[in-house]
Amino acid sequence: MRKLLVAALSGVLFGFGLVLSGMTQPAKVLGFLNIAGLWDASRFGSWDASLAFVMGGALCVTLLAFAITPRAGRKPWLADTFQLPTRRDIDARLVIGAALFGIGWGLVGYCPGPALASLLTGGQDVAVFVAALVAGLWAARKFSA
Repeated sequence: MRKLLVAALSGVLFGFGLVLSGMTQPAKVLGFLNIAGLWDASRFGSWDASLAFVMGGALCVTLLAFAITPRAGRKPWLADTFQLPTRRDIDARLVIGAALFGIGWGLVGYCPGPALASLLTGGQDVAVFVAALVAGLWAARKFSA
């Protein structure tokens, strides 16, 4: 039960951070991806750097956590061992998955976390995105096993 409570609180904190930083607004994400705005804002609109600061903050927290967490003799609070990734190879499935993620992110301005956080406040577009996300996850598990 403690694991579920910690997971729920972590999700709420993550969602709150996404809303507070504006990352649940697809226009903000698309503004960041609009690198053409760096050269000609009059034709393409201006580039929005705010997502870079959100990513930078997340990267700092992640680097700190990875630096202090897996020391010898330490264990997680709610598990017996750390489950860190061991694979380091880059294969076609990884590249195709990353490309599909990037294409979807660039087309609509949502990635899974902000889309789920936007379900409470978003409109029909986020509901369609989440439905497509669930269908894609199902198809990936069904056909790529």
